[in-house]
Amino acid sequence: MKTAASALHLLRPESPAQALQWMRERAPLQPLAGGTDLYVALNFGTCPARAFLDLSRLGAWRGIKVERDGGLRIGALATFAEIRDHKGVAKALPALCAAAREIGGAQIQNRATIAGNLANASPAADSAPVLLAADAVVELVSVSGVRRVPVAEFFLGYRRTALQPDELIQAVVIPTPPRAGQWYFRKVGTRAANAISKVVFCGVRGPQPRIALGSVGPVPLRARRAEAALAAGEPVETAVAALQQDIAPIDDLRSTAEYRRFVAAGLLRQFWERTASPVRRPVRRR
Repeated sequence: MKTAASALHLLRPESPAQALQWMRERAPLQPLAGGTDLYVALNFGTCPARAFLDLSRLGAWRGIKVERDGGLRIGALATFAEIRDHKGVAKALPALCAAAREIGGAQIQNRATIAGNLANASPAADSAPVLLAADAVVELVSVSGVRRVPVAEFFLGYRRTALQPDELIQAVVIPTPPRAGQWYFRKVGTRAANAISKVVFCGVRGPQPRIALGSVGPVPLRARRAEAALAAGEPVETAVAALQQDIAPIDDLRSTAEYRRFVAAGLLRQFWERTASPVRRPVRRR
C-alpha cells in the first residue's frame, strides 16, 4: 500500500450523535463505510485524507424498510448484498436489485454500501441511474438537523456532491414507484462481473417516461430531452437524437466517447422495444 498506515488516524463513534459531533468538531474527517472505493485509493496513494470516521457500528443507519405506500427507506449502511436479496426491494423496485447484482463481485456486494456508492460520486456508480429514475431523495444529517436532497441535485460535478463538510448520509428514500411503469436496467461493461461500466442505463416506460444513465458525463444524469421526446409521442429515433444532446461522454481507459454514444443509443432503442408490451418483463441483467 502506497499510503503509510502509521500516518492514518481512525475514529469509531458508537452512535450517530457522536459521529455527527465529531464531524463538526474534528474536521476534516473522511467517512468510512464499506471501504471498497476508499481502500483502492489508499492502496494507490491517491487518497489525501489522514483521519477517518468508521461508521460500521452505527446500527441505526442500517436496514431496509418498506413503507405502507410501497416506497422504500434504505439505511445509509445497507449493503448491496442486502439490497440484492431483499424481497421488498425486489417487489417495489426490481431495477435496484438488478443494479446491486452488477456492483463488483460477491465480496464487494457484501461490503459496499448505498451511501458510499453515492458519496463517492463516480459517474459510473451503478445504483445512481436507478435512483435517478426513481426520483429518490438522499437524507443528509448534521448536528444542525436533516436536509433532504433529490438524487438529481446531489451530484454537483465529477466526484463532487451536495454534502457539506459536517454532513453524513443517513438514508436514501425512494417514493412509491409508478405502478403502471415498466422498468428496464442494463449495464454494459468489459465482462459480466467485476467491471466498471462503459454505460449503465435505467428506463421507466409510463405516461411520463424516465431515462437515466451513468458513465456518459461528469455525473450520473437524467436524459431530459429524450424523456420529453418520448412523452410527446415522438418516434424512438427522435428520442435517440435527443439523447445525444443529453449526454457528454469522454474517451478514457475503459472506452471511447464514440462507443458510449453508440451503446447509449442502442440501449434506448432496446428499452423502448422491450417495454412495448403491456406484459411485465423481467429486468435484464448484463
